[in-house]
Amino acid sequence: MATDVTRPNLIIMYADDLGFGDIGCYGAAGIPTPNLDRLAAEGLRFEQGYATAATCTPSRYSLLTGAYPWRNPRAAILAGDAPLIIAPGTPTLPERLRRAGYRTGIAGKWHLGLGTGALDWNREIRPGPNEVGFDHAHIMAATNDRVPCVYVEDRRVVGLDPADPLEVNYDPAGAYPDETTGRGCPERLRVRPSHGHDDTIVNGVSRIGHMRGGRAALWDDERMAEHFLAKATAFIEGSAGRPFFLYYAFHQPHVPRLPGPRFAGATRLGARGDVIVEMDWCVGQVLETLERLGLRRQTLVLFSSDNGPVLDDGYQDRAAELAGAHRPAGRLRGGKYSLFDGGTRVPFLASWPGVIEAGRTSHALVSHVDFHASLAALTGQALCPGEAPDSLDMLAVLLGREGRGREELVVEGTQGKTVMRRGDWAYIPPHPGPAVNRPTNTELGNAPTPQLYDLSLDIGQIRDLAAERPDIAAALSARLAEIRAGRQTRTG
Repeated sequence: MATDVTRPNLIIMYADDLGFGDIGCYGAAGIPTPNLDRLAAEGLRFEQGYATAATCTPSRYSLLTGAYPWRNPRAAILAGDAPLIIAPGTPTLPERLRRAGYRTGIAGKWHLGLGTGALDWNREIRPGPNEVGFDHAHIMAATNDRVPCVYVEDRRVVGLDPADPLEVNYDPAGAYPDETTGRGCPERLRVRPSHGHDDTIVNGVSRIGHMRGGRAALWDDERMAEHFLAKATAFIEGSAGRPFFLYYAFHQPHVPRLPGPRFAGATRLGARGDVIVEMDWCVGQVLETLERLGLRRQTLVLFSSDNGPVLDDGYQDRAAELAGAHRPAGRLRGGKYSLFDGGTRVPFLASWPGVIEAGRTSHALVSHVDFHASLAALTGQALCPGEAPDSLDMLAVLLGREGRGREELVVEGTQGKTVMRRGDWAYIPPHPGPAVNRPTNTELGNAPTPQLYDLSLDIGQIRDLAAERPDIAAALSARLAEIRAGRQTRTG
């Protein structure tokens, strides 16, 4: 069957905290990732692919809305009971594709909020993914280290017993009288926290936030990968005869890292390496499903990560101790939470057999914020002024037909602190705060003076050129101020 290049199936696979150096096709030697390596060999691997932020919620917000996260003050790491931060009616990527005749679905991590506040988990939950463009949603509300530790499918908690209602709160002093916490009962833990993560215990792991009840609905951490995989493949199988868009949002390698039994011990790097192998297997299972259904050549697959890597992010799983020579960020400086490139430059693969030439590498500057405009162009849709304001049509770049990507890009560390990329230059304005996040041992990039790096010569951002090239630093500072003052990337 000939490939339909106007309405292909679309899959975005989105890892959680996966670094630039964490998979084989980017140089990792200690973690076997044959399926991701195959995806790269069959398609296009980007050397300058960026998330919009060094943390999860902001990046996911940009992917779905086509807007930089700092344009929305609420686009920061959310609590598990936070209200939805994408207003219903926003022209999101799934809503745009739905208008083009696509069946749209999400399986996996959401972390963009649910409801409007004071959420009752025992009733219909809205607004949520279904109100911003997804026909079908099977999600966790936030992250696997946050309560509630239940799945939500199309506005309802899955498997909830009405006789055992679910209660959730994020008040630091809000522990329920009958709640078992990591602080109060450390002897009940099978994975101990290293910093934070000492509230409600679920499955022998203490989490962030407080919950009680809902016992019949609690997830099994070791089965989570297979659970979301089953939902992802069922969505593909249920879309026969109609183009589909699947946002498959992995929880790996986010903490707590609890691989399924078949993957425990798969690497010498401990649980973090094992869950990356597990995630790679899930990628392979999706590709096998497409092949079995005869859909592989009709499907554009995009794989990336929401931000850079972190080793100790709150649990004593020996990730830092066992990493050895493995460098999760590869040659990059920094990692999750960082203004340096390790925070936002991530693995980025595109594969579409018969359309994207196999085995190529691109040095074009591209961002997840561009998925919106690019996939709109692929499906023959024009964006109106004000829609997806920072998303550029990079379709020709994503398909390997052009090698020139963005001229400029703004990325974010944390708390709206931004970096200006233009050409080969990376400009980091003065930002307050510590130079290093001690709990995670991450260089944050905060400094009292500007920093300027030529990434074509110094990918590790070792030599600060701000004092030598004040003209470039001043020009980039002025341009960043222009963008932050409200000037949109795309003018319509």
